[in-house]
Amino acid sequence: MTWILIAELAVMLACIWLGSRHGGIALGFWGGVGLLIITFVFREAPAKPPVDVMLIILAVTCATATMQAAGGIAFFVRMAEKIIKRYPERITIIAPLVAYLFTFAAGTGHILYPLLPVIHDTALRNGIRPERPMTVSVVASLQGITASPVSAAMAAFIVVVETQGYSLPKIMLIAVPATLIGVIVAALVMLRWGKELEDDPEFQRRVAAGEVEDIPVMVRAQRKARREKISMDAALAELGHDPDSEADSQVAVASASVSADGRLEEDILAEKNGARPGSPRITAAVFLATVVLVVVFGAFPGLRPPGEDGEPMGIALLLQILMLSAAAIMVAVTHVKVGPIASSSIARTGVIALVGIFGLAWLGLTVIAANEELIVGGLEGLVTERPWTFAVALFACSIVLFSQASTTRTLMPLGLSLGLGPASLAAMWPAVNGAFFLPTYGTIVAAMNFDRTGTTGIGKFVFNHSFMVPGVTAVVAAVASGLAIAGVVG
Repeated sequence: MTWILIAELAVMLACIWLGSRHGGIALGFWGGVGLLIITFVFREAPAKPPVDVMLIILAVTCATATMQAAGGIAFFVRMAEKIIKRYPERITIIAPLVAYLFTFAAGTGHILYPLLPVIHDTALRNGIRPERPMTVSVVASLQGITASPVSAAMAAFIVVVETQGYSLPKIMLIAVPATLIGVIVAALVMLRWGKELEDDPEFQRRVAAGEVEDIPVMVRAQRKARREKISMDAALAELGHDPDSEADSQVAVASASVSADGRLEEDILAEKNGARPGSPRITAAVFLATVVLVVVFGAFPGLRPPGEDGEPMGIALLLQILMLSAAAIMVAVTHVKVGPIASSSIARTGVIALVGIFGLAWLGLTVIAANEELIVGGLEGLVTERPWTFAVALFACSIVLFSQASTTRTLMPLGLSLGLGPASLAAMWPAVNGAFFLPTYGTIVAAMNFDRTGTTGIGKFVFNHSFMVPGVTAVVAAVASGLAIAGVVG
């Protein structure tokens, strides 16, 4: 009955809201409360818990946490930092692409946090509004998760579509170019977004108050000369600068990878955790080699060992085996202490993701399974006539679940029930990146806090925040591109 579905959805949304007030791992806890009410009060049978996805997340977390403890993640950050600093004037394009690439490789947006101050300071040093590269980089990191072969979201998606004979390389053939196009379009939209720093009253107020350093005078002069079509000497004179003085022409740029004494942070971390010299590079190489193996085995099922039914082993199971093996190889080769692995930030993030899938996705699956006939009957005509409307449902669900993996595991089976093919689902999959809609997501909060210029923030009406335009642009462009690509490759 319709009223039962409405009541159960209300319970689910209430639990999500209560969980979001506590944040973090509590979201998954409140999913359990929702299940308690759905099963005891509404007398619905619980759906099968998403154990397969949880085990993939656990295995990938083991590998990435080991890599982090041995300095491998810090090594990735240093590589990303070098690329960003090499092309400072193109930072609004380069920084998001770097954020996407390294999220794609690592399978987690966690890698973005140490890059944010580098992006901010590089932009400020070159007179570029930090809001532009920082917001698109956050959005790019979200998009990278729905393209990475080792992300929790990909694990959830593989489990759904592999039963339809759709392999990992086929998913990536659609997801990678679609999400990349989404990121590039968002970056292009943000290239001239907002006032220039010289004209921004909040930035000027902070400079006057000594809260943030001004744009280097030589950069200001170059920009003024270009804008007003005057000579550099004339621009410097108007700015009241002595050309012979270089005192204020240089600004130190934050470095996420070099300590005060000049040592690499990755080597300091590896030494602290008992790993041998060279461990950061070793663990990064082992992890990337494992990612390549996952893609190769996904592309060529004949290379996989047999499963229970004699057919090639499913890629979900093989991914778990490969990631656990990679973690073991890292420990054996680098001699990193196991204690720091379990206490690493990635291990904590992985547990939060695992519990979130356990509670929230299980709750969502139970509500949908209990009302599948009513839901499918109500949506079948609409989705058949306008398939893109399913992307709207994915986007809306991701806003409240704060998780691409939970949204994927909850709604993608419904998409199959509605008659959508795996290629169409892969095309619409970037729509699960709606976590930016409410400005409470971890990387969003971090970006706002790192921006000392005040250009990245929340507007008067909450929803008119800095991430809305690049976020919506990236999702729409990615889904549109994905549907076009799916129409060609199938």
